[in-house]
Amino acid sequence: MHSYEVLRRPLITEKNTMLVEQNKYAFEVARNANKPQIKDAVEKAFKVKVASVNVMCVPGKMRRAGRQRGMTSPWKKAVVTLEPGHKIELFEGI
Repeated sequence: MHSYEVLRRPLITEKNTMLVEQNKYAFEVARNANKPQIKDAVEKAFKVKVASVNVMCVPGKMRRAGRQRGMTSPWKKAVVTLEPGHKIELFEGI
């Protein structure tokens, strides 16, 4: 898997913006990506040094639109902790 296929999008929520103060950043990642691949992808994409990576699988939820029922897709979330002194400029000013 190429390193630019690992990161899907940054997760910008109220909870994740509070994690930025602790030097932690959240991303949606590919379902088959592992921790070393995520670490390499973040280091190459943003030119920072990663201290640790925590990964969790978010299950799909049941949703309804009128009488139609369906499931949202399951996805994988990664919370990346950076070394002190490093930061990602993408999350600044949010």
